[in-house]
Amino acid sequence: MKSIKISLSTFLLLCLSLTSCDIDDGSSSNNNQQQEIPNSFSEYFGNDISRDFLGTVVDKNHLPISGVTITIGSETALTDNNGVFIIRDADVNKRFGYVKAEKAGYIHASRSVVPSEGTNKVTIMMLDANITGTVNSGSAGTVSLNNGSSVSFDGNFIKEDGSAYSGSVDVIMHHLDPTDDDMSQQMPGMLYAQNEEGAERMLQTLGMLAVELRGSGGEDLNLAEGSTSEIKIPVDASLMSIAPATIPLWYFDEVNGFWKEEGQATLQGNMYVGSVSHFSFWNCDIPAEAITLCVTVTDENGNELSNIEVNITSATFGSTNGSTNENGEVCGFVPSNESLDLSIFNYGICGNTPLHLETIGSFSSDSNITIIITDNPYIIEETVTGKLNNCDGASVTDGYVQITYGETTFTDSINDDGSFEIIVLRCLEDNTFSIMGTNFNDPQTTGEIYYTFTSPFTNLGDLNACNTIDEFFTYSIDDSAVERLYIENDDLGTGTFSDYIQLHGGPFNTTFNSIIINVPNQLGSYTIGVDDFVKLVLGFEENGTNQLYALSNTEDCNITINVSKAAEFIGDHIDINFSGELIHVYEGVTYGPTRTIVGSAHIKKR
Repeated sequence: MKSIKISLSTFLLLCLSLTSCDIDDGSSSNNNQQQEIPNSFSEYFGNDISRDFLGTVVDKNHLPISGVTITIGSETALTDNNGVFIIRDADVNKRFGYVKAEKAGYIHASRSVVPSEGTNKVTIMMLDANITGTVNSGSAGTVSLNNGSSVSFDGNFIKEDGSAYSGSVDVIMHHLDPTDDDMSQQMPGMLYAQNEEGAERMLQTLGMLAVELRGSGGEDLNLAEGSTSEIKIPVDASLMSIAPATIPLWYFDEVNGFWKEEGQATLQGNMYVGSVSHFSFWNCDIPAEAITLCVTVTDENGNELSNIEVNITSATFGSTNGSTNENGEVCGFVPSNESLDLSIFNYGICGNTPLHLETIGSFSSDSNITIIITDNPYIIEETVTGKLNNCDGASVTDGYVQITYGETTFTDSINDDGSFEIIVLRCLEDNTFSIMGTNFNDPQTTGEIYYTFTSPFTNLGDLNACNTIDEFFTYSIDDSAVERLYIENDDLGTGTFSDYIQLHGGPFNTTFNSIIINVPNQLGSYTIGVDDFVKLVLGFEENGTNQLYALSNTEDCNITINVSKAAEFIGDHIDINFSGELIHVYEGVTYGPTRTIVGSAHIKKR
């Protein structure tokens, strides 16, 4: 079953109190040190596997960044205008996958994940490469941020090839605060590390500092061999009570995608101060032993649920969260040998009341569990289906759809035949959403189209990712295939009449005679009766005879029309969908069976 998800959030673990944290300082005397350490750290990653990835790259304002080079193993891709990338069958490991993102004007960015069997979705927030300060070779200097973060240099720098560098040095610096909601998207990799003994650890961060050095020609620089720099990383006031007097320092290995322990920092006031011999990201963290846990979320009928936020809280290490993919699964690292509190939310869309609460664990090895969500009268499960075509009407084989519900947008790749089936949970009081389909290889989109859910299934029929197709009308009679009629400007006349918009036109083809829809120009759902909201006249051939069916404004009419988007100005679109009975009318007399009809329209106001 296909559904939709948001990418797994990077685990951000915060100790609840210093005395309850089991701190691993990296020394061999620690009783909790893992007993069997492999010769190579990569042995922790597991077997080689192939997995699909779909991700979004944004800036600090949550706006998409196009043209970002994405690398996963030997596979590369570029983000499109929506900041989206797709890479299929990427070579990763069972317990570890590494996604790198690079573009001029931004510092190096990445995301590491525990790959799931479905599409792995990630969000990466790139930080700008604006120059914080400038120092010169041969002279000592310090560069600081407004919050007190600073780096001091002795003036000795080298190029990437190891040769000495002489000249000005531009310093790019960012402080990442654990209390910032965006930190998990801004930080590189995930909080997964190799300690000094070579054992794997999960990390609890108290602050990070990103530093990149550029020469006058834009080349990457680093500290010369034997040189060191003093770094200062502030600790947020809310974390001071759990900040130890000394803490291990970890740097991010940009080649391999995980953190490595190197040195330590001392707490001086509200600053961790340490000495480093090279630059990338530096991180002040408390390490802990961990296992990978995969959680699958289903409804009572066994349907996998996507877009579900899974929150896991440790009494020792605080909380972590992630979102389920199209298989209803989310994976990540959690503390080992500890009972954990699990809570499940509808991604905060319908408030903060959990859909499910349960105590799980403890786990001493990598594990998988399934959680069943019971029915909730205030949360409605919806299935949205459709098919994405290109301008020629052929199936899009490499593309995606984006559903926006409330303030949240979910992105999901389509199947090889262009079809998609998306399961989402919505709130009882809000039944509208919008969708946009994109052909990834031939950058064309459907544009954003607004719909009202026709619970529990909403069949959108064929959607064309073709920017030249701007208006359409769809209908389906008696659950037949959805017919989509594309509207040229000459086919449609419109007028504005006080509080409603009248759309009329035709014929569009041999089986479609005309449409007249008097639509209230305001959002909402309306039941059609004697009020003149909708008139629809369809003609189609039945048993060799052209039969006329009409939805009319009579007492017997049973039609519901939903205005999902109103038209505010000339050229703006109005989006409607409707359902009800189609009555056979001939010379004022009703004949034959009553037919059911569902349909939608995406038409401009003129």
